[in-house]
Amino acid sequence: MRRWLISAALLAALLPSVVVADDLGVVGPTYEIVERDLLELITSKLKQMEQSGELAKYQEDYKNKVVSSIEHPRPLTGFKATETAGTHYYDPSIVTAKDIVDATGNVLYRRGTRVNPLDYVGWNTYLLFVDGRDEKQLAFSKKIVATSDRPVKIVLVAGEPLALMRKWKSTVYYDQGGKLIKRFSITQVPAIVRQEGKRLRIDELRY
Repeated sequence: MRRWLISAALLAALLPSVVVADDLGVVGPTYEIVERDLLELITSKLKQMEQSGELAKYQEDYKNKVVSSIEHPRPLTGFKATETAGTHYYDPSIVTAKDIVDATGNVLYRRGTRVNPLDYVGWNTYLLFVDGRDEKQLAFSKKIVATSDRPVKIVLVAGEPLALMRKWKSTVYYDQGGKLIKRFSITQVPAIVRQEGKRLRIDELRY
């Protein structure tokens, strides 16, 4: 605030000298400033690209790049095929950074309250993380899906999810950016995540 007041005072002190400044005349030749409208410039450029075929090529290249990135996503890092089966747990509890209120302003949770979503909502599905490049893991995954007592969502950490969806005729997910395997501390696959009590249980499975 103090810095703003000082700046305002300096500006007020300078303004009078600008307002009453004398006309010093013309020093050298002057030219009219001509500036093309930016939208007009862009439109003109696009028309040139369209006429030359450059625009169509650019659009096709971009489409192919997007499709390729979806068909062939970059494999994640930081995992390997399961060598030694293991189990660990993930606590989904959070500590509120501020008061959580409802639509009418009533405080539901005070700042600093520890809240576990599993106290209110059950996790009724399993997540099965798989390296889609490994045919043995894929075959193993199909057996788990067929014998599971709950719905199983296949989540690839590598491989081609769309190709697998077309082959299996079922939904397949991809852990984009590796957010889930990092959150669940998964370093070996296949690995299955399921609810056990008020925590999530992660089993890294031999196959």
